[in-house]
Amino acid sequence: MEATQERKNKPLALGRHNLNLISNYARSWRTGRLMAGVDHQGTLDRVMDESGFDARYALMIVVSAGISILGLLLPSTAVLIGAMLISPLMMPIMGLGFGLATFDLVAIRRAAIALGLGSLIAILLSAAFVALSPLQAITTEIAIRTKPNLFDLLVAMLSALMGGYALIRGHGGAVVGVAIAIALMPPLSVVGFGIATGNATVFTGSLFLFLTNLVTMALTAAIVARLYGFGAQLSPKQTRLQAVIILVGLATFAVPLAFALKQIAWESVAQRQIRDAVVGQFPSAARIAQMDIDFQAEPIDIYAAVLTPSPVDDVEEAISEHLGRSLRQPFTLYVSQIDVGGDRRASEAAQIAAAQASEQRIVQERAIDGLVRMLALAAGVDRNSIVIDRVARRAVVSAEPLAGATFATYRELEQRAAATMTDWEIRLSPPVLALSEITFDGEEPDEAGSEALATAIWAGQRLRLPITVSGPRAAVDYVISALETAGLTAEEGPVRQGPVTMEWARLG
Repeated sequence: MEATQERKNKPLALGRHNLNLISNYARSWRTGRLMAGVDHQGTLDRVMDESGFDARYALMIVVSAGISILGLLLPSTAVLIGAMLISPLMMPIMGLGFGLATFDLVAIRRAAIALGLGSLIAILLSAAFVALSPLQAITTEIAIRTKPNLFDLLVAMLSALMGGYALIRGHGGAVVGVAIAIALMPPLSVVGFGIATGNATVFTGSLFLFLTNLVTMALTAAIVARLYGFGAQLSPKQTRLQAVIILVGLATFAVPLAFALKQIAWESVAQRQIRDAVVGQFPSAARIAQMDIDFQAEPIDIYAAVLTPSPVDDVEEAISEHLGRSLRQPFTLYVSQIDVGGDRRASEAAQIAAAQASEQRIVQERAIDGLVRMLALAAGVDRNSIVIDRVARRAVVSAEPLAGATFATYRELEQRAAATMTDWEIRLSPPVLALSEITFDGEEPDEAGSEALATAIWAGQRLRLPITVSGPRAAVDYVISALETAGLTAEEGPVRQGPVTMEWARLG
């Protein structure tokens, strides 16, 4: 019996022995090979020296932010690389990580202050530049920094691994590649762009990307530092606390970023489904010259330009029926068929025409976005409160009461918005306010009276309320005639001397 039990325990003992050998070997390798030649105090002194806020750091922030916002607005990848190479935020983030690894509160506070002040300067400078710039369209470089996903976290983690290694081992050249890979400054500049243009989606997306990079890099730098023996004096309790902070910090960002990656994967599948649905309704010789899909629009906006040897009747209905079964999301579809008739030269010309049409559509969408932004600010409402009809080229919004504003104020705001989109109908409905008096010079209104009458007609057409007109008989008849000619309902009020007054009949 005892012999049997001994045979059973022998493999367990052997397993524990092997684990101890592996653990001892790993500890010996880490101490003898990995940590060999590491100047712990020298590295910490360098991190402390370069992770604080000083005049040099502030200058680098200003220059990097200026180059970055220019590269985003142009857009120019080459210019953005210049901003990435300066990378003034890299050392404060490393300082934060090494401070966490050693539980050095002074280093953590010093790096956090530098990061906070540097980020604030970059955001404010970028916002001011965009506010003064005539270029305020969302470029491709801006757009790609508003949708972070799990891959961005992995890039930040790998970059921090390389950055921590380069810092500890003194391989300064590797930091250049890390700076380009992680691109810390452009997301901050996009945050400033979002503030200047009042675009909450751009602001929140780019801020989340920056925070993802910052937190992931700092926590990964702390892991690298501990691996190389920094913080070896910490107690087991402090080490466990470090592990909890790192795991919670990474999970906080990884979970929402994983959902974002899932959305990107869905959009990729949906894009293939849309392309297949379009191609499937045309002859085999047909080709898609251009396809634009806006997944952020509600409903999803789909535009396709197709080069076809023979146009297909009712193609949009057929494609919509197919997509309704596969996409399972509301969408709007517009298909432009370009008849090439098998002629190669005509096909090439058609491709150019399709590209130009697509570019015009992009320009128009940017103009519409600018119009929506302007109307939202003028009316004091959210962008979602504005009704946009692209087919009828019409924009409608009901304004909120603004302190000190009159009907003339709202009318001027509508005229300014209309001047930016001359081929669109803009209707800004004001709140119900008091109507101005109409003064006369003889039998007709004077200059001020004519303007007051024109504003009253505009307000009546927007609010669709009847108007009661009071005053001298002849003047009342004149005003009522003008209102009725404009298609409004007007009625006669008390006849009396003095200026002509108007009030909304339904309001008493």
